[in-house]
Amino acid sequence: MLTLRHETSEDDVAIHAVHTEAFGRPQEGELVDALRRAEALTISLVAVQDDHIVGHIALSPVTVTSSTTTIEALGLAPMAVLPAYQRQGIGTQLVEAGLAACRATPYGIVVVLGHPHYYPRFGFTTAKPHGIVWEHDAPEEAFMVQEVKEGALGQVQGVVKYRPEFEAV
Repeated sequence: MLTLRHETSEDDVAIHAVHTEAFGRPQEGELVDALRRAEALTISLVAVQDDHIVGHIALSPVTVTSSTTTIEALGLAPMAVLPAYQRQGIGTQLVEAGLAACRATPYGIVVVLGHPHYYPRFGFTTAKPHGIVWEHDAPEEAFMVQEVKEGALGQVQGVVKYRPEFEAV
């Protein structure tokens, strides 16, 4: 049986291992560790099956800056499931639980740089038509946004900047 819960301090090593295995490199696990050290993990959920952590999702603050204002939003990244447990709906459950948790925060929108065929099923749409762009070059269809507070997208435009911990990824 799969259980989703907030991470605890005992989960650090297992979360790092999930990201390292899923991405085939240590950078995403190191990113989660750095966000944790900076106390910037707004939402950090694990998927547990048979007493083992098999997946993880993180959401941390980002800024959206226009010529007149800067607001904070959340960035979904990284999200990973151990390869042996992929294609079983665990990632879907993590994203759905992460977005549900976002609705209980003061943030109005969530952005993600991800697979354009995966995230739209959760309500993400291309960010650029909403006047929201990422500070780096990326395929337009891969940078997406979702409103988690009604009316929030109508009040936000500008350039998204992730926390400095993301520069190492």
